[in-house]
Amino acid sequence: MRRANILVHPDLDRVAHLRGDGGWLAARLGEAATRLYPVWRNQSFVTGPQEAPVAATIPADAGWWRPIAAETALMGTTAGAVHMAVDVGDLEDPARHPGLAARGRFADLRMIGGLMPDEDAALCAHARAILWWNRQHRFCGACGGATTASQAGYARRCGNPACGIQHFPRTDAAVIVLIHDGDRILLGRQRGWPHGMHSVLAGFLEPGESLEGCVAREVKEESGIDVTDIRYHSSQPWPFPQSLMVGFTARAVTTTITVDPEELETAGWYARDFLAAAPREPRRGADFYLPRRISIARRLIEDWLAGEIEL
Repeated sequence: MRRANILVHPDLDRVAHLRGDGGWLAARLGEAATRLYPVWRNQSFVTGPQEAPVAATIPADAGWWRPIAAETALMGTTAGAVHMAVDVGDLEDPARHPGLAARGRFADLRMIGGLMPDEDAALCAHARAILWWNRQHRFCGACGGATTASQAGYARRCGNPACGIQHFPRTDAAVIVLIHDGDRILLGRQRGWPHGMHSVLAGFLEPGESLEGCVAREVKEESGIDVTDIRYHSSQPWPFPQSLMVGFTARAVTTTITVDPEELETAGWYARDFLAAAPREPRRGADFYLPRRISIARRLIEDWLAGEIEL
């Protein structure tokens, strides 16, 4: 089996059967061993040096967190330890809160996730994803009534008696694909990306479309390239804000690139030797570097360079 991608926790038990057990949840929220992962306006709580941050947590029995918690959600357990997410996004400035300021700082997981221990990055990603969904669904999409959380943060019910619809978290599926012609791979960059960053192509699944069909369509639309031999590689949750990246490889049938300027700024074929020597992280003034380690895009490229992708 392939190793897990970053943002996938290999050992987390989601204990879904306990989400409806209010007594069990209340007891866990009173225990020092239960770890809370705060999220402030989609930023994750971390501590440690800038070059090697780790997740910062709060023991659940520290009562000061309760007045600032907009929502809590159960993530699961690892080796008996309970992990829960807490939304502190209603605070204007968390750096001014003594409890939070004493324990860490908030940062964008996209920027730092690849520098963290993989398990920490996965738990921070999980917390960000489930709390974002809860915050976005405080009101019913059917009638506009206020909703309340249930099932430990994995459901919300409309409070309007005439409606009462129960809402559940949704995930947007997207494909991400490494296209090769044997000796080269196709990389592009979007206009809004940081200067120099290049990556494999990706796009969202449309209604009534298969994942393989989405791969062929997105590649053709963005680059003009026709592909065949579409093969599944692996997947990665991508909570920015609520996607699942489904990774594929594909072999190019054509190699002439026609860029759609609405989708890409540039695209090109890159040889193995060039990519093996390319910077892995942003460098001041660099005109080319690979996507950050946190992403499945980087994993696809590294696996191809290592000869781990069947051609």
